[in-house]
Amino acid sequence: MSSSLHVLLLANIGQGGPYHLIFLSKREKTSLLNQSISSGIGLRREFVDRNQFKVVIIGAGPGGICAAIKLLEAGIRDFVMLEKAGGVGGTWWHNRYPGAECDVPSHLYSFSFEQKRDWSRPYARQPEILDYMQHVVQKYELMPHVRLSSNVEEARWNAGTDTWQLQIEGSSELVEGQFLISGVGMFTELTYPDIGGIDDFQGTKFHTADWLDGHKLSGEKVAVIGSAASAVQMIPEIVDEVDQLTVFQRRAQWVLPKEDEAFSEEEIRTFVEDDSVAAKQRASIREGLENFITFSNKEVLEKAEVRGLENIAVVKNPETRQKLTPDMAYGCRRPLSSNLYYPVFNRDHVTLVTDAIDTLTAKGVSAGGRETEVDTIIFATGFQTTRYLSCIDVYGKEGLSIHDAWKNGAQAYLGITTAGFPNLFMLYGPNTNNGSILEMLEHQVEYSVGQIRSLEASGHNWLSLKTERMGTYNTSLQKDIEGVDVWQGTCGGYYRGNAGFIVTQWPHTMDKYKAWLDQDSDSFDYG
Repeated sequence: MSSSLHVLLLANIGQGGPYHLIFLSKREKTSLLNQSISSGIGLRREFVDRNQFKVVIIGAGPGGICAAIKLLEAGIRDFVMLEKAGGVGGTWWHNRYPGAECDVPSHLYSFSFEQKRDWSRPYARQPEILDYMQHVVQKYELMPHVRLSSNVEEARWNAGTDTWQLQIEGSSELVEGQFLISGVGMFTELTYPDIGGIDDFQGTKFHTADWLDGHKLSGEKVAVIGSAASAVQMIPEIVDEVDQLTVFQRRAQWVLPKEDEAFSEEEIRTFVEDDSVAAKQRASIREGLENFITFSNKEVLEKAEVRGLENIAVVKNPETRQKLTPDMAYGCRRPLSSNLYYPVFNRDHVTLVTDAIDTLTAKGVSAGGRETEVDTIIFATGFQTTRYLSCIDVYGKEGLSIHDAWKNGAQAYLGITTAGFPNLFMLYGPNTNNGSILEMLEHQVEYSVGQIRSLEASGHNWLSLKTERMGTYNTSLQKDIEGVDVWQGTCGGYYRGNAGFIVTQWPHTMDKYKAWLDQDSDSFDYG
């Protein structure tokens, strides 16, 4: 057996057989298949030599993983997962910057059917979450269905065959499926600030979600542009390493304190061994989130601002403290939490700049007419959250582009399906951001797989959301969103689309979302 084949197969030995393949030429696939047969390892021909499937899943992150497991539970094995990255895990594979962590309490951040109880701390860090996701993939033997380094550039509905046809970057072959499940989510396409001179800067620059592995910040002068979630998590982790740190803040945000002391061995053992304690812990966290995520309890919001101001009070310099104090209501933008962020600004080698950035220069950042020379610029500027499926050209009935359909803002029925795009199901789609995303994903996957099974039983080839159903739903939803007072402020952030209405947030509890799914009926046309 050749060394290259050995490496490819060795990576998956012990995961329950057959092995995933990245796109290969027919000659390479035939050669690999013959070598595997002669070596006694045995690749399954069905996953090696075809590109037609019942279901195509885009993404092998939490959504894609959940969808794959529920398809298998439903007896649907004929599917493929197309993942653009070199590994599974989605956002937790990409976002490996120092300090990356989940802002949902750990004991709620695992699938209900594969609960993790031995979290090391109340808010899990990226490596631990990625380990969990990879564990789930291995346990449920999903790798035979995964094609890594497979970046979907285009998905087009073919009315002649009633299938979705997908174009993969660097491949002349199309992947085809009757059903398409998008697991790309919100946090996919990176956003950079709209400033000049980005290409002029002669030092090192990178985005937090595209962290430059191996780059040493030790002894460097570093600029961080942005002060939202990734900045709040990352800055305390690098402050001791750098020589000088300059944080460019466009607008101050609320950063609340949190309980984040690592669990003791005894606590972890109790969570693992005592079912009742583990269940109560998970239920208690969920109940707390349900009471919070609607942002309708004014007393809770006022207390949050008090806690936030107490957190900011650790900053000693009055001028810096004032610059870090938000001028918006708590909840208007994504809530943040950290015990370590504000103390950073008491360090002698840390500077906060609130002047608007004029431009990047060859040597650094110019803001307010003053240049700050740096060795490295880190963009902590987030994602194109309101442009769902922004990284893929999607064409539905009669060649309709989903980006044209959504030119005034993304909208989808229950955040899952949209009119004019048959057999397309979106996970973490428009207006489904709130609470624990894993619970949201489970509800959406169960609904989507249920629709697939119902369609197969009916004898029809496709289902397509009725236009009037989407219109009625979205009108009602936007009215409910308008009732969330703290979201109506002009505070920027990633909630609002180009037309000015909120396209990311779900304004109700998770229980109400599940109830809406359960009550759904007569929403589709069939053919």
